[in-house]
Amino acid sequence: MSAEVTYERYDGPEAAAAALDAFLPAYEEVYAEPPYSEGPSDVAQFIEHYVHHAQRNGMRLIIAREAAEVIGFAYGYYLPPDTGWWSNVDEDLADDFTRETGTRTWVILELAVRKPWRRRGVAKALHNALLDGLPVERVTLTVRPEPEAAPAQAAYAAWGYQPVGISHPWEEAPFYRAMVLDLKGQPAVS
Repeated sequence: MSAEVTYERYDGPEAAAAALDAFLPAYEEVYAEPPYSEGPSDVAQFIEHYVHHAQRNGMRLIIAREAAEVIGFAYGYYLPPDTGWWSNVDEDLADDFTRETGTRTWVILELAVRKPWRRRGVAKALHNALLDGLPVERVTLTVRPEPEAAPAQAAYAAWGYQPVGISHPWEEAPFYRAMVLDLKGQPAVS
């Protein structure tokens, strides 16, 4: 019988402190698989980005463990008022849609579960723990387009996310499907 899965929450600078070392091996394992498998330079770039992201307003990290073993992780933060997030989307989005206040929209930058623990509810539990109690109107994320990431897209759609366009965040980046979960009028996830 497997051990119970636990979820550890780290907020703000605490997320940057010791947490990266805890979940980096899980990141390396998950992103060595297709469609990701960009290799060691991707890991170095991820570390650089994570350290920067950990300083963002509202940074939150959730680590899932079974016993002492890290089996998944998720993190994100509030989009700042001066974000370029929406300018990377190929659709013409209304100004009211792209307006950010610094607390209107939560962005999930990573949500990953190691292969042996997939399809056991760990991703959904990570998602819920990440959003627990956040007073936001909506949540956004990007995911590789089908067929590359069909299971992830299906999960996000089942959780209520709607596609808003294709995002291409930088020149060498792959294309992603940008999705939004509208939380207006709904209680915060708990």
